[in-house]
Amino acid sequence: MAKKKAKKKAAKKTAKKKVVKKAKKRAGPKKNSAFMKALQPDAALGAVVGNKPLPRTEVVKKLWVYIKKHKLQDSKNKRNINADANLKAVFNGKKTVNMFEMTKLVSKHLK
Repeated sequence: MAKKKAKKKAAKKTAKKKVVKKAKKRAGPKKNSAFMKALQPDAALGAVVGNKPLPRTEVVKKLWVYIKKHKLQDSKNKRNINADANLKAVFNGKKTVNMFEMTKLVSKHLK
């Protein structure tokens, strides 16, 4: 009787081991292809970031480079951007835009 119980326990352990699957390993974090897709800026946005197709993330980076280079960030409230002639066309004629609204307005100029 003791031998039968021992055989059953051993059989259960081997059955459990077969069920366990190895986890797949990835090289790094999964990249969102929607952010990495190159989009064509229209003429208004192209005046600021260039006319070549760029991913959305690169467009935002280039915008910030432009903003800092031309000192368009508001000195009192750093979240606001004061538009010059080129950015006014991108910001739909608005004189001042906050940084969160900026990405929303820029997305309308990408195809």
